Amino acid sequence: MSVLALKPRLFGLQAAPFRPAEGWRMLLRSGLCGGAGSSERPEGGVRLRFGPSPTGFLHLGGLRTALYNYIFAKKHGGTFILRIEDTDQSRLVPGAAESIEDALEWAGIPPDESPHRGGSYGPYKQSERLDLYLKATETLVMRNAAYYCFCSPQRLEMLKKEALRMRQTPKYDNRCRHLSQTQIEEQLAQGCSHVVRFRLEEDAAPFEDLVYGLNRLDPASVEGDPVILKADGFPTYHLANVVDDHHMKISHVLRGTEWLTSTAKHLLMYKAFGWDPPAFAHLPLLLNKDGSKLSKRQGDLFIQNFSRNGVLPEALLDIVTNCGSGFSGNRPGRILEELVGEFDVSKITTHSALLDLDKLPEFNRIHLLRRIECVNSRQQLVTELQTLVEKEFGDKLVDSEALCADYVERVLLHRKGHISRLQELVSPNYSYLWFRPVVSREQMLNLSTEGEKICSVVVQFFQTWSNGSVSPTELNNELRVLQAQFTSTKYNDMMKFLRLALSGKQQGPSVAEMMLALGPKEVCQRLQHAVIH
Repeated sequence: MSVLALKPRLFGLQAAPFRPAEGWRMLLRSGLCGGAGSSERPEGGVRLRFGPSPTGFLHLGGLRTALYNYIFAKKHGGTFILRIEDTDQSRLVPGAAESIEDALEWAGIPPDESPHRGGSYGPYKQSERLDLYLKATETLVMRNAAYYCFCSPQRLEMLKKEALRMRQTPKYDNRCRHLSQTQIEEQLAQGCSHVVRFRLEEDAAPFEDLVYGLNRLDPASVEGDPVILKADGFPTYHLANVVDDHHMKISHVLRGTEWLTSTAKHLLMYKAFGWDPPAFAHLPLLLNKDGSKLSKRQGDLFIQNFSRNGVLPEALLDIVTNCGSGFSGNRPGRILEELVGEFDVSKITTHSALLDLDKLPEFNRIHLLRRIECVNSRQQLVTELQTLVEKEFGDKLVDSEALCADYVERVLLHRKGHISRLQELVSPNYSYLWFRPVVSREQMLNLSTEGEKICSVVVQFFQTWSNGSVSPTELNNELRVLQAQFTSTKYNDMMKFLRLALSGKQQGPSVAEMMLALGPKEVCQRLQHAVIH
């Protein structure tokens, strides 16, 4: 059905005033009431949706919105839905819709219903639901709650310029609201381009938001009648979201605070349709730590970039909730199950959340440590690190043993708590783990005239040493005992000599930690090699 096929029959709509009943505020603040003026929805249960536009890849702010919806749904045993809102066809980015769903899967908050997973309330792309919006628009036109607008883009631009000249807020003057039935039929017969606008009522009833409390917004006093169906047959956000949330049985809408001022308008649409609205909760803005807005132009804020750079999904979920509100307490190191358990919508404040990404490495270190300590997740890290090593060092590897799972696992265990990302273990600082350093005999002997004796004594110690479970502190004590055999080499000088022989570097982990990571066999080979060449 095209827009031209909509036949306006101007019937009056005499719906009851939309006013919240007494005593609802307590239910609304609990998050379990079905909405501002609606009842609970036992037939559908708790259902929340995340509705991104595929005009780009998933951004950190979008992940936060999706996360809060997911947590709320799981907290109440409900359903989390991904709906792709692709009605702005001019701004679509190829592959973005699929990438968004992949990002949610990577983050560990997969939707229960989505374009990929399907579900009972699909399609889950708005571009595939156009007939539904057209029928809904026809209903509003028939009820005199919407009307055809034939104003040209030129006229609308003129209105805007005139308002700005008069230092007023630009808004549509509702001119076509007053067209007669005859005038409308004539324009349609001539094939004039048109849109459909929703007729805003004055004195909109107040509504209760789960975060911002009671709101008294009257959209008719500050803006003109909004477009709900464009000339190309695609709906605007306002219509599509109201229609889809109703038909998908959405019980709660958690979205950014930028949509708070539009909620009164959406509730007027629910009233015009005769539908019960969901409960609304508007999330305060996520800002940079200096108070500036997050921007998609900050390319490093896209989820795929975090993933590519070795940031763990649980660290991202942790930091974006830690800087906000809605939980019993904020502390780094929380996993998703803890976030679900601690979540309370009534604890979300109206203060903006200030995101300090400088703290992300510490959050990632904590969660990487947890993964390393877990046997199952550690095996996955071993595989990932093997891939990184082979890609980075390939032809420089000592031998095949450098990729041995047992060795790679030992490296992880000895470096746990010291690294924030796996990629650090293939950085120049840790290159000694994967190939033997090239150090001249002259360099070694410059550090100690007893270099050969040091190597001989330490090699002999490791050749007879069978206890591989000692701590770095215990091994360090053993090295202090060995140092007593040297007459002209102090302990610190011996450590410098051993460090250079083992790693080719003058800085890094303690010598004892290096030795435990490399293992006795490799330590002996490197020390023997150091005094021969």
